Amino acid sequence: MANIEYQNLIFFDGVCELCNSSVDFLLKRDRKNLFLFASLQSEEAKEILLKNNYPIEDIEGLSNIVYLRKGRVEIKSKAVLFILWDLAGWYRILSCGFIIPTFFRDWAYDIIAKNRYRWFGKKETCRIPTPNEKEKFLKFRPQKN
Repeated sequence: MANIEYQNLIFFDGVCELCNSSVDFLLKRDRKNLFLFASLQSEEAKEILLKNNYPIEDIEGLSNIVYLRKGRVEIKSKAVLFILWDLAGWYRILSCGFIIPTFFRDWAYDIIAKNRYRWFGKKETCRIPTPNEKEKFLKFRPQKN
């Protein structure tokens, strides 16, 4: 069973410019302080995802956004749509994308994922949160005893 503290944990490719822009977008709009973030490249991500039965080869492949939500691991387009739903407000309207068949949504997702570095860019190192953002990133949160 997943740790209750990590019920809305978003794992992202820390060197992908598109992924980092998406994290910035969510940080600015997460008025409920709902989401936590972790780079897929981090040891914390590997540990948590393995505990939640997510295959290590998928973690190392860095091809998916992964959303640990209510004890379930969601990936690809389903993860994106659930994140928008949980963000609430008018963003919930965008989750009407659930009516599109999963195979088509994930096909489009895979095209973007495959080309994300070429289209949006790639950083040399993983994102380092600002001092104001550190509490939202798993690696930089104080450990609870």
